[in-house]
Amino acid sequence: MAIKITDDCINCDACVSKCPNNAIYAPGESWRFADGTGLKGMVAGFNGGEINAESDNGAVSDDYYFIVTDKCTECKGFHDEPQCASVCPVDCCLPDEAHVESEERLLKKKDWMHI
Repeated sequence: MAIKITDDCINCDACVSKCPNNAIYAPGESWRFADGTGLKGMVAGFNGGEINAESDNGAVSDDYYFIVTDKCTECKGFHDEPQCASVCPVDCCLPDEAHVESEERLLKKKDWMHI
């Protein structure tokens, strides 16, 4: 499953540089699939359809840091544990029960982003 950042976030920024998928963004920041990945231009979307990896997508939160679910792989294929959770000083990086994915699917998502 993906990791989420709860509203307990103190906006310390400790998690951002630890994410191998560049899936963590500042409050109010737009995000792109191309950020920190091998995706460029028009690509087949991981969940189907076609996407422009360089298009801006709206911020998920205006109040605290957020993780883009479609880019989160729980650090599978990079680390033994989610790095955001390991460095968070207030333990606000938690499993997102609304986005449960198997390890196999997370690894496929990683491969899709880092082609």
